[in-house]
Amino acid sequence: MKAIVGRKMGMTEVFAEDGTMYPVSVVEVLPNVVTQVKTLEKDGYVAVQVGYEEKRESRANKCEKGIAAKANTTPHYVSKELRGDEMANYQLGDKITVDLFKAGDIVDVIGTSKGHGYTGTIKRWNMTIGPKGHGSGYHRGQGSFANNGRYNHGVMPGKHMSGHMGNESATILNLTVVAVNAEKNYILVKGGIPGPRKGIVVIRSAVKVVKNAKAVKTLIDRTPAPVEEAPVAEPAPEATAE
Repeated sequence: MKAIVGRKMGMTEVFAEDGTMYPVSVVEVLPNVVTQVKTLEKDGYVAVQVGYEEKRESRANKCEKGIAAKANTTPHYVSKELRGDEMANYQLGDKITVDLFKAGDIVDVIGTSKGHGYTGTIKRWNMTIGPKGHGSGYHRGQGSFANNGRYNHGVMPGKHMSGHMGNESATILNLTVVAVNAEKNYILVKGGIPGPRKGIVVIRSAVKVVKNAKAVKTLIDRTPAPVEEAPVAEPAPEATAE
């Protein structure tokens, strides 16, 4: 399994040569610098710690400067641990680039979902709203708290109630990589992914087996053709008077 850290930039749509439209999420993936290597002998598990987005040393603390110095790099804003068999081949100071994945790969995307603050049960748990007519006094309540005599001294754990919604780790499984651009450092992933714009996400190989995965069709190449400059005509030589 392989993984890389990126930043969600938003959504758009791209078209294949046969007219197929793909709704895609654009993930900016700058080079991930390996700042620490976790080994089974020393740490009890195998992983690599990577840094994402360089930070000026004046903004870094002593710990960040020390970690960056060992890897012979600059401090970074984001630090993540990536696990997987293929990640164990990287050494301290190596860079993991966007070409780790290719079009057609099936991946999982991990991010932090959007926070919605304190919400009621209708929005948080998709409960049914009460009747609004005929004198009903119940509209957006939480429903009965009765426990059928099994737990009379309190509310049973797991009861769906109002509270803080979102702002927690979320994983979308089995998404398809539509395109990878190594020159501009971005990956196009089919469908939506967790989190707001500019949110940090981790793209990893799919952990579940996908059967009958559809191949990605060739996208239209919208790269502008180079403009050929017209040759400039040289001025004719002036006739000299004899």
